[in-house]
Amino acid sequence: MLQFNHFRGDLFGGLTAAIVALPLALAFGVGSGMGAIAGLYGAIALGIFAALFGGTKTQISGPTGPMTVVAATVIAAQIAHFGTLEAALPSILATFILAGLLQIFMGVIRIGTYIKYMPYPVISGFMSGIGVIIIILQIFPFAGLEAPKGIIETLKSLDQVFTGFNPAAVFLALGTIATIYLFPKVTKAVPSTLVALILFTLVAYFLELDVAVIGEIPTGLPTLHLDSLVPTNWHDPMLIVVSAITLSALGAIDSLLTSVVADNMTKTQHQSNKELIGQGIGNSIAGLIGGLPGAGATMRTVVNINSGGKTKLSGFVHGVILLLVLIGAGVYAKVIPLSVLAGILITVGIGIIDYKGLKDIRYIPRSDAVIMIVVLLLTVLVDLLQAVAAGMVMASLWFMKQMSENAHANAKGKLHTPSCEEMGKKVYMQHFEGPIFFGFTFGFKEIVREMPEVEAVVFNMLDVPYIDQSGLYVMEETIISLRQKGIDVYFFGMQTQPKDMFEKVKLIPNLVEKENLYDDFTAFSKAVKI
Repeated sequence: MLQFNHFRGDLFGGLTAAIVALPLALAFGVGSGMGAIAGLYGAIALGIFAALFGGTKTQISGPTGPMTVVAATVIAAQIAHFGTLEAALPSILATFILAGLLQIFMGVIRIGTYIKYMPYPVISGFMSGIGVIIIILQIFPFAGLEAPKGIIETLKSLDQVFTGFNPAAVFLALGTIATIYLFPKVTKAVPSTLVALILFTLVAYFLELDVAVIGEIPTGLPTLHLDSLVPTNWHDPMLIVVSAITLSALGAIDSLLTSVVADNMTKTQHQSNKELIGQGIGNSIAGLIGGLPGAGATMRTVVNINSGGKTKLSGFVHGVILLLVLIGAGVYAKVIPLSVLAGILITVGIGIIDYKGLKDIRYIPRSDAVIMIVVLLLTVLVDLLQAVAAGMVMASLWFMKQMSENAHANAKGKLHTPSCEEMGKKVYMQHFEGPIFFGFTFGFKEIVREMPEVEAVVFNMLDVPYIDQSGLYVMEETIISLRQKGIDVYFFGMQTQPKDMFEKVKLIPNLVEKENLYDDFTAFSKAVKI
């Protein structure tokens, strides 16, 4: 149900998100191989229906980089068989519709409850891999050349970029990228992506530059592609099923990660299974009207929240505004240069790469670093779903090995402190029993969210022998959040591995001063006079 008690904020949030979404939808559509209109159709269907039926109040959904990469692979495979996009369309859209139905099924059987346990190195390697894929696939459009099919073919043909590039196309792409990064230094009132799109489209148009453009796109309301529901129009049903599974799993992960970001910003709690149902409905309808599949879009969701969006109405407004644009924008969109869209997508790819995780790769446990790199390489060179599956298996095996070693090391005995949850009215003590790892981070966020109003928080780390990258970053987020509220943070009993990790990534002393670290409870209680 839509709520109207925050109408003004939701209206501005949805409007701003739509302005950001428009150039991205067009770019993703072109990048997929289905054309700009497919990206816009997908953004409208997901924007409206995922907002109405989803489980995250402020989520903005639409085509995303990861989903477009997989969709492009599906599209290329089907076109290779049928010969033309028109002939392959029923089979392609059947894949998208099935992916949406699978997401609905995942929500009904409550799969969303388990996706939240995905380790950070797997997410990091996967997202960085997606970013690299997007950048590589846009090298040829950036240079004004027709792009080869696939990553390997693109890498093999890179020499053609240096010998046959179009200087005008390169100029437009570089100008687009520069504007996207530099314009926010002038003002953030208008999205820089939209400014770049309009500015360099006008430059190309009035200077009559010889560059490839989007070309004619349909206007008016989309039509239903009911022929996509007829099995005789499909090629290789098994390929459709496997591709749909990949899309549905990726869309679920992508959406729920964005939901977590929204939770952290709004201090709310999303409903993961309901979100999957909403995403599934949106993707199924997107497929029926010829649109790209998508997921919760992090950047657009953040823009919505920062612009005042608070309820599902903001996502609905975003979708409706894009629908209004669709009705009359085709005549203008057809002159947009492909190299401008390539510049936009390159910045998207750059933004997806997890620089934080890569920067800390020297300091995190070696197992986490290996998982991150392996997932990244598999994502780029092999297959996205196989990359995630391999990362999860590796993370599980390494975790079991680490826990086994710690259990053996601690078999001789442990230090114990008084068991207490709350001390007085102003000091809250959190005791951990065992390692802080990827499977614990979601529960820890709930603990922090439900923490009473206090002046100080004390973390008892006596029984924490190990902290992995996921645990490290959730601790960092928690400390930052507490410090922003003016709450003092103390630690006692920190063992060697967690302390080394805190120091290597500068949590000590940047966020936790050394004087706030104590060897045991007795030393702490004397110092702070509890």
